[in-house]
Amino acid sequence: MATFQTSQEDNQALRPVDAIDRVFSWPQHASLWFSLGVGLLVMQIGAYLVPAVGTRDAAIAIVLGSLVGSGLLAWTAKLGCDTGLTSAGLMHATYGSWFAKLPVLLNIAQLIGWTTFELVVMRDGTAAIGKQSFGWALEGMDGIFITTLVWGGVLALLLAGSMTKLVRKIISRLGLPLVIASLLWLTWQFGSQIQAKGLEAFWSRQGDGSMGLFSAMDLVMAMPVSWLPLVADFARHGKSGRSTLSGTWVGYAIANIWCYALGVMVVSVAAPDANLVSALLLAQGGLLALSLILVDEIDNAYGDVYSGSVSAHSIKPSWSIRKWGIGLAVLCTSLALVLPMHSLEPFLLILSSVFVPLYGVILGRLGLRNGNIAPLTRKIDPVAACLWLGGIAMYHAIANLAPQWGAALPTLVLTFVLAWLSRAKTLKPL
Repeated sequence: MATFQTSQEDNQALRPVDAIDRVFSWPQHASLWFSLGVGLLVMQIGAYLVPAVGTRDAAIAIVLGSLVGSGLLAWTAKLGCDTGLTSAGLMHATYGSWFAKLPVLLNIAQLIGWTTFELVVMRDGTAAIGKQSFGWALEGMDGIFITTLVWGGVLALLLAGSMTKLVRKIISRLGLPLVIASLLWLTWQFGSQIQAKGLEAFWSRQGDGSMGLFSAMDLVMAMPVSWLPLVADFARHGKSGRSTLSGTWVGYAIANIWCYALGVMVVSVAAPDANLVSALLLAQGGLLALSLILVDEIDNAYGDVYSGSVSAHSIKPSWSIRKWGIGLAVLCTSLALVLPMHSLEPFLLILSSVFVPLYGVILGRLGLRNGNIAPLTRKIDPVAACLWLGGIAMYHAIANLAPQWGAALPTLVLTFVLAWLSRAKTLKPL
């Protein structure tokens, strides 16, 4: 087992988790990351693949992108389990105690943004269900205020409890079977519509050429890669690195493949002007299935806020993780009432891109080490910092100059290799 020493013994985010808190086995990892991998946002991004690429290319991109992206997520999860460190702890071990505060703060900012966006998605989904099924008008200011406060209140209530108990007793035992049943029902409904219209025509449909195969893979990898700055905060509670790796990989890969594919199926049979939520509601039994998926969406917001509270605790340990969580939930609920989140989504995706090279460097420095991990005595590792900043520049250069090749995978590979080659100069085992 790897060890990490810190003088900040009161800082739960910068020291290894206690042995008594290592309670997650394979089923908990798999169910947690399957549940976190399911969401309306994932299906919506899956729908972006059509008609940009053909059905066959979309299928290849979905499978390969999910396996690679989930594999990176699982590798980071194993690192978190082996060291017992949070994401903030891994950043400190790689970049130094002073410089690490920059990516930690950026992570908190993106998690606040994504949580706010999740609340907006849940609010809009609730409004669509209420209007189409019950004739409720929830789009006005009063409706927006009430539904946002309801979902924000649920989120704050969950954060007041224990994360490990939530995963073991609610997500694994209750939430997971209901979500799987919903996905099976929706797959059957839209699969039947595709078969009625002609399975061969669906499978042989060609794309319009606006997106290449590698760009499509980049889009698919975007979701698992977006969880890289969070996964260690949960994985460090695992009993073994092996079960953490396999459970995270299998759980998230299946969910990502399923939801991206379902997004492609829905948009392929829906009316041209229909949005995803409306198309799901029009399916037989769609109201119940969509409602269950919408309820499951709360765990995505929970995962964001919990990780954000752990990162915030690493900077201000005088506030407990629970206190930070409730405070961030209140902040995100307030922001959801005033910010035009749908117009801010591109900004959030750009902000997320900084974490691709960030974790390329972390995995290159720490991911292949089986021995002890020593904290850096310096406030900054200049080589690691330069690799990260150079990786950000490379990511956006590829995205702008050669988008057909995708930006995430080349950036990850280069930053990983350079970080691995330079690891011995700045990081020595205890």
